[in-house]
Order: sequence, then C-alpha cells, then structure tokens
Amino acid sequence: GLRKVRPYYFDYRTYCKGRWVGHSLLHVFSTEFRAQPLAYYRAAARAGRLRLNEEPVKDLDIVLKNNDFLRNTVHRHEPPVTAQPIEILVENDEVVVVDKPSSLPVHPCGRFRHNTVIFILGKEHALKELHTIHRLDRMTSGVLMFAKTVEVSKRIDEQVRERQLEKEYVCRVVGEFPAQEVVCEEPILVVSYKVGVCRVDPKGKFSKTIFQRLSYNGKTSVVKCLPRTGRTHQIRVHLQYLGHPIVNDPIYNMEAWGPDRGKGGKIDKTDEELLKALVEEHRSKQSLDILGVSEEDLNCNAENKDCSNSSDCTRVAKDPERNDVTACPLNSDSSLEMLEKNKELSSCENQDRQMGEKSSDEKDPLCLECKMTRRDPSPQELVMYLHALRYKGAEFEYCSKMPEWAMEDWEE
Repeated sequence: GLRKVRPYYFDYRTYCKGRWVGHSLLHVFSTEFRAQPLAYYRAAARAGRLRLNEEPVKDLDIVLKNNDFLRNTVHRHEPPVTAQPIEILVENDEVVVVDKPSSLPVHPCGRFRHNTVIFILGKEHALKELHTIHRLDRMTSGVLMFAKTVEVSKRIDEQVRERQLEKEYVCRVVGEFPAQEVVCEEPILVVSYKVGVCRVDPKGKFSKTIFQRLSYNGKTSVVKCLPRTGRTHQIRVHLQYLGHPIVNDPIYNMEAWGPDRGKGGKIDKTDEELLKALVEEHRSKQSLDILGVSEEDLNCNAENKDCSNSSDCTRVAKDPERNDVTACPLNSDSSLEMLEKNKELSSCENQDRQMGEKSSDEKDPLCLECKMTRRDPSPQELVMYLHALRYKGAEFEYCSKMPEWAMEDWEE
C-alpha cells in the first residue's frame, strides 16, 4: 500500500551569494553550514561531490568570486507515500483536474521529488509541462487543478485575484460540532515555515472560514468548510481554535499543544517550545516523515538558530522549493575513511551527473539515512480527514466523490 523510491544521487545548485565573495569555501562552510563538521566537506570534495563552475573542488581554501556556480551532490531518501492512484477527473485542451490522494505533495519540495503529483502525472500519464493553479497541503486530498497552457493559467489566476473562485472542503473533526453555521475570522500567523506550523495570533493575517456541520455519529462530526481567504493551514488552524481539530491531524491535534490542544488559542508555550514539543512527539512515534522533516533538518536547527528565517544558511546548494538542510550528516570518522577508499562511489556519482539522476542500491558511507532503519508508515498515518470536494470558477465547476470517512454512518 506504499509508493517507494529507491535512494538516489541528486545535485543541489546555487550561485555564489554576495556575502560569500572574497571568502574561501572553508570559511563559508564553517560559518554558514555548521550542521556538518568540516571533515564532511573535505571528504565530499575528495569524492567529487563538490563542484565549482563544473570543476571538482580539490581545495576548500579556494576563494569564491561573483557569479561562481556551486554544485553539491547528495544521497537522497524520499519518504514513502500512499500507493493510492491519482484519479484523473477531467482532461481537455485547457486543464487537467485530478483527485489527489493524501500524503502526496503537489510539486517537488523538501525531501520529495518522484513522490509528487507533478512527477507521477508526467511519468505515468505523459502529462508534461503542467501549470499549477492552486495547491493542496501534502496531507489534504481532493480536487486539484492544473492548466495546460500559460494563457489558461493566467486567465484563472485573474479569477483568483478577483476572488471569483469558490472552494469547498469536507473534514471529520473531534466532538459534536455546533449545528448552526459557524464563521471564524481569527488572524493566522506562521510559526515555522520549515516544519509548517501556524497558529491564531493578533499579529497574523486576516482569515475567514465558514463552517457547517453535515453529520454527527456520537463521537465525531463531518463538517463542510468554505475558506474565504487562502492562508496556510487555514481550515485546520481555525478548527483547532474552535476546539474541534481534525480527528487525525498530525500537527493541530497533538498533545504538544497542551491539555486543550490549542482551543481558543490557549497554548501556554513559546513558539520554540511548541515546535520542540511537536517534533519530540513525532520522534517518539517514529513519524517525523509525517511532519515532512528529517533528522538532518533538526540537526540544522540545533546548529543554526535562525535557519527557519534564512533562505540559504542550511545547505551547500539551495533547493528553490524549500529551506532545509540537504547534505547527508556525518556519522563517524570511519565513514570518511570509507569514502576515501570507495573509488566506485566517486565513479558512480560522475555517471549520475552525466545522467542527471540515478538510483543507487548501494549504501552511501556519508549518508545518515543509509545507517538508519525506519518503520514504514501505516496506511492510516498517510490519510488526514480533510478533502477538497469542489472547485468552482466563473466558467467551470469540478467535484470529487465524498470520501469514505465522510459518510454519515462511518465509524473508526
């Protein structure tokens, strides 16, 4: 029931930042990339993993110049996602509309590349060069729309700007939701872009969601949600504030928020304490992948206090989609010795660069993930009870089926 990707080598790339000009690579690594010891970067250079202007870096004392191009090859492990197929609801000359399963990100980001809607549609349905019109959270399922041309994308973007689009979601929440319509207009503030956590806060952005209960089975309620603004995690945050978080929300229905689980905005923790508690709760359940973070990300946070506010301090080469660490952490000095002796690895990586990307069944001596054994997530962990049911514009309306968990007589 899982879609898995074999570990593979992948290149991250960046141009030299202005503040790096005139400094050595050694200086940049020691001041801005402290999640790894310098021994790691020296070993990576010896293995041909670091390239400057497409030439192997042989000496970390080399001084960087303006417009220098840096490439960093890493061993990448993607978390598994559900094997539930992506159902194509509509395809014509202008758009592709799909029913996205939960746990799949829309586009390459963070640790995900192959296990994304865009990648799978291209590989399995030959649907290339699609333009993203709107996005769904990785754990949210439902109607997702792509434009086939720039013109169609611009036309629908205009409707988005003029607020002509209407979105309808359905979810299953804890407890008996009020029978009457509920309107929540609490402002929402982003706590962490890296982990993806928000909360209600007066300093946040104006947000509005309309809720209407559809059914109640004695324990949980099915609720229709009409977001009038498009803030990150808006529905989930507003439901938590109202005291009815989504039943299996891996962020907003956790003990880390306190005994009331964030109801009424009562948290009694600083943002740092909240994030630490959330991470520890998932770490204890071996479910960090559900949060979309890895141990490498957390190592970076421990070393760089301002990582979540920096666009490039956490990586040798920047991933345009997300600010998280990418280099594989060093596990022991013996790993460095192994790397020096492993000529086949260097050869393999040279081939990878020529081919762009290549799967590797061999363990990488510098990769922490290769040394770890992770349990597979259960199908239940890869589903969150929030579904985009309908997407309506001036000239179109697309709907998906009601999910099983939203049926009136459904039980856990």
